[in-house]
Amino acid sequence: MNSLKVINRLKRVDLLITLKSTGTPIEFAEKLSLSVSRLYDILFEMKELGAPIKYSRTCRTYYYKKRGNFNIDIQWKDQKD
Repeated sequence: MNSLKVINRLKRVDLLITLKSTGTPIEFAEKLSLSVSRLYDILFEMKELGAPIKYSRTCRTYYYKKRGNFNIDIQWKDQKD
């Protein structure tokens, strides 16, 4: 898979979790055009990196248990010769 596509998907996952607007796992997967099992894989990987992701059955959304942010960034920086 294209690296930029993966990064953009992770940014979208992070944004939806931050905004607490993921919906149920099925709705969340649909928003990302993924299978539910692939969504679970991504959430597991994010948790492995330290993201405190939880799910609220009452609010029907994923959320971060603690305030923080998931930084995903790639950029070009010129180096001086």
